[in-house]
Amino acid sequence: MTNKKRETFQNRFGFVLACIGSAVGMGNIWLFPYRVGEGGGAAFLIPYFIFVFVLGFAGVAGEMAFGRAMKAGSIGAFRGASKMRGGRWGEFVGLVPTLGSLGIAIGYSVVVGWILKFLVGSVTGSLMKTKSEEYFGEISASFGSIPWHLLGLVIVFAIMLFGIAKGIEKVNKFMMPAFFCLFLILAVRVFFLEGSASGYSFLLKPKWSELGNVKTWVYALGQAFFSLSLAGSGTIVYGSYLKKDEDVIACARNVAIFDTLAALLSAFVILPAVFAFQLDPNAGPALMFITMPKVFQQMPAGTFFCILFFVAVLFAAVTSLINLFETPVEAIQERFGVSRKIAVAIVAVVAVAVGVVIESGDVVSTWMDVVSIYIIPLGALLAAIMFFWVCPPGFAREQVQMGREKKIGKWFEPMTKYIFVGLTIVVYILGILYGGIG
Repeated sequence: MTNKKRETFQNRFGFVLACIGSAVGMGNIWLFPYRVGEGGGAAFLIPYFIFVFVLGFAGVAGEMAFGRAMKAGSIGAFRGASKMRGGRWGEFVGLVPTLGSLGIAIGYSVVVGWILKFLVGSVTGSLMKTKSEEYFGEISASFGSIPWHLLGLVIVFAIMLFGIAKGIEKVNKFMMPAFFCLFLILAVRVFFLEGSASGYSFLLKPKWSELGNVKTWVYALGQAFFSLSLAGSGTIVYGSYLKKDEDVIACARNVAIFDTLAALLSAFVILPAVFAFQLDPNAGPALMFITMPKVFQQMPAGTFFCILFFVAVLFAAVTSLINLFETPVEAIQERFGVSRKIAVAIVAVVAVAVGVVIESGDVVSTWMDVVSIYIIPLGALLAAIMFFWVCPPGFAREQVQMGREKKIGKWFEPMTKYIFVGLTIVVYILGILYGGIG
């Protein structure tokens, strides 16, 4: 059953900011700086920019256009594609990215709870007086963050209840510019820290020999793929709220540019600060919850900058989580014709029930690994196959061309049907073999 009163974004600016919000997340903040430093500094950026260009123009634009063409999220879009071939089997295939989006959102909501706890701790001063290992250990223990986890869900679902234009679009119009402004302030402060030059050297000193290392290209591909939020879910559902006269290639280009800028900005805040205080830049996820608080504890006016940091991180996390939950919410609305309030309530109940269960032991990290390695890239691959292969010849070109004055060149079919789909297959296989390459 289709929801006929379908909302839309008010304008391209709001749509692009929402897509940027979905893409800018934890991978930009803690993983990208580490990947750049370990992958050859400035040399790593060459393959990364190449893959962002390819994936941005083919993958992001494709998912946007797919959702807009079918006026539906993953399940409805996949069903629409299969109907063009005389069947409805696509509806069942569309469950994969939809459940993947819900699964990663449930795990991500626990992390949002951690961020809220650290933000409040930085405001009250308790974080600045406690060893960050102990502070993080307490909240990441079994059922250690239930109140904060639930508060994060309340914030996200409250925003979603206001709908697309009044909720998601309006929040992203505030949170994304605020994220960039806050990280710019932090970047300027870090620049003046004694010893920060070593961090800039780690980031930017090119190790050209690394370009001959296959792993550099593999990690650059994985980072670009996951950073652009390619999953066959969130970008499709946001695209379904996009008006027909908008240029999806221009939108995809802007998303790719600003997502990359967010990653670079995060790198220029985190690594120079870590090196200034001679801490471990290879801490992984702990970089944000253990290493960075140590930095702020030693930094002059550290409490103030700690608050700025976790506010910015919270904005990035909330906008990403909204996008992840929007996929199952839209699917319930589209499939059963219920109101947005009912759909949000159903997803909220599932998120709370499953989220509380996975907070036990080390289940959160295992849950996130399984979903991100096996389901998310598979969803992106299935979406690409459905749009570029299952839909009739010329359909994808027609939908991407819609709203665009300049004609798409002959590069489109080879780039989308072969290069993008091929790269997505590579990401999926390597993710399974190496336990995730994002």
